[in-house]
Amino acid sequence: MREVLLIDCCIRRENSRTRRLAQAFVGALDPARFHVTVLDPEAEGLRPLTGAFFQAREELLARRELDHPRFRYARQLAQADLVVFAAPFWDLSFPAMLKIYIENVCVEGITFTCDEEGLRGSCKASHMVFLTTRGAVYGASPLEQGSRYLEAMSQFFGIPAYSCIAAEGLDLGDPAGPLTEACERAEALARSL
Repeated sequence: MREVLLIDCCIRRENSRTRRLAQAFVGALDPARFHVTVLDPEAEGLRPLTGAFFQAREELLARRELDHPRFRYARQLAQADLVVFAAPFWDLSFPAMLKIYIENVCVEGITFTCDEEGLRGSCKASHMVFLTTRGAVYGASPLEQGSRYLEAMSQFFGIPAYSCIAAEGLDLGDPAGPLTEACERAEALARSL
């Protein structure tokens, strides 16, 4: 059984078009082969790395206490076989909660290592998938920074394959067509894994 970690940053919750895209993807995964864990960073109470919260983390890292509960999200990410991010296009990338999650899981000795040869990712996942919805059409425009960032994080974590499924132009007319087409692409990707 392959472990799928779905990080749900769909801030509009039940009204989220991105969540519909994520549901299409997860629904197409073979339940005999995949077990899906959904993580909502907001519900988990993840916080930005600032002040005393940051200092406590630094002290744990200095003592190499990588088994501390504080690092459970990093361990969960490192052990997943497939990592899926679901987040809408937001201010040229994605909601801040996703960045907060990434800050919390970038832990040397768990999700990456660093030595005289440089940085190496330590995650065992073979694929990272980013599912997103965008009101306008950005495609490969430099104004779209969310997918670029997550693709770089995929490399940083040592995850060799990256895919982005985006439903675009949803606020430019009837969103049903583009969203349906993106859901079909998400389902096809899920079935191919």
